[in-house]
Order: sequence, then structure tokens, then C-alpha cells
Amino acid sequence: MGGVIALRPTPNPIDFAALDKPDTSSRSASGAIDIRNIIHRFGGATVAVSDVSLGVRPQEFVSIVGPSGCGKTTLLNLVAGLIPIEQGSIAISGAAPREGRRDIAYMLARDSLLPWLTARENAAFGAKVRGVPLAERDDRARTLLAKVGLERFVDHYPKALSHGMRQRVALARTFCLDSNVLLMDEPFGALDTQTKLQLEDILLSLWTSLRKTVVFITHDLAEAIALSDRVIVMRSRPGTIIADISIDLPRPRHVMALQKNARYHELYSEIWSKLETAFGET
Repeated sequence: MGGVIALRPTPNPIDFAALDKPDTSSRSASGAIDIRNIIHRFGGATVAVSDVSLGVRPQEFVSIVGPSGCGKTTLLNLVAGLIPIEQGSIAISGAAPREGRRDIAYMLARDSLLPWLTARENAAFGAKVRGVPLAERDDRARTLLAKVGLERFVDHYPKALSHGMRQRVALARTFCLDSNVLLMDEPFGALDTQTKLQLEDILLSLWTSLRKTVVFITHDLAEAIALSDRVIVMRSRPGTIIADISIDLPRPRHVMALQKNARYHELYSEIWSKLETAFGET
């Protein structure tokens, strides 16, 4: 988990063009993910993922899209060390996956807030489990809750929060861990359209400030394009990668503004054609 996250603006302007093309000379660089020739079966017979190789650069935002059952979540769980690797290899910052790594945070579609804790206590809970001192984790939690628009709700319990507000707390909790790698499995999938767009902009703002490595699973192609540096398209039976498309939209981005961007619509059409192929093969 490391030290306190840098939530203040950097003194020098961020060179987004340079960050979009990080140095790939070392696959052991902090936050780098290297997946090679992964094959995973369920029940010893059903092939969930077949010969998947994927490199994610430090500070890169990569989304994975594809039909249900194509192995997106399985791949995420393999990277997190939640299920064992059967064939192939995975390295995160040069080390093999394992449960409980402090440099990895995992955000699910459900908020999983503890009902007896306040928003602030929930946001700080993962950091508490990891042994971060009280004052430090409390400061992180309050700062992040303010960034997600919940500064007036830090002492509210989950029952007093809307679904979207609860997911904002979960987003703050994820960043509060200060992990270099964030694995996000459809974190906004259950939200209404307006709330989803708001949270996508919040996530973009947090990522722009903190520059974590993100692997993001979604069924929403518009969401994937708006957020990502690259979009990976998978097909199922067996799950494998059929396209790896760079998103050459300038940063910083605002989700609604992209609707007027011609290149955004070109990318949507290009990736949709790949998805049609993926769905046609299921």
C-alpha cells in the first residue's frame, strides 16, 4: 500500500502525451502487468481463457470488453491472485500474483459497504485492515470523499446514502488503499445512466491526479472508450483476445464532451465491429 497518496496538484504540468506511451523496457516496473499465454479451465474441462497474452504499462488505463462468459472476470481474478494459474505466467511489477498483495486494489460492481460504519469509516476500512495509522487513513478518506462529492456525508451510514453515493464511497475506498494497480470489475454496471456518467468523470479526475495502473472490465463500450488508453476485445468459447485498440483521444477528458468528438464515434464504430465478431462467435 505504501505511503500517503499525493492528492495535491503536482507543481509542474503533467505531460499526458508522454504518459500515454510509458517506457516498456522493464516489465518489472512498478505497476506493470505482464500476462503471457494464460490458459485456464473450470472443472478440468471447460476452457474459460485460452492462450491470452497482454501487457499493461505502468499508469496505463486498459479496459476489457466482450460477451458474457468470455473470461474477463476470470482474467482479473488471475491477476489478483484469487485463483491459481494453471498454464502460462502473470507478473505484476515483476512478481507473481498472490492474495493480499498491498500494491493491488480490487473494486467490484457491488459496493459491499459495512452497514455499521460511516462513509468515512467505510472509505478508510481497507487501509485500516492494511495497518495504515488512524490519522493517516482518516485524512485520506476525508480527502477522497470530498473528491467524489461526499464531503457533507462523511458521517452518514450506508442506509442514508443512495446507490450512486454508496458506489462513490466504494470508489474512494479503492483509491484510499493507495495501490499502484487497480482492478475494477464493472464498478458502475448497476447504476442508472446519469449516475454512471457522473462517476466516470469522477474516476477520470482521480486517475488523472493519481495515475494508477487500471484494468477495467465493462460491458459498456462507450464507457470503455471514454476512460481508456486501450480497449481489449475478447470473444468466448474459449475466451481469447481478438483486438487491442489504442484510444487516441486527448486527455484530460470529460465524458459528455466526447459525444461531440468525431474521433470518439470513429473508435466506437471500429470497436463495435470487433464486438459484433465476438458476439457472432459465441
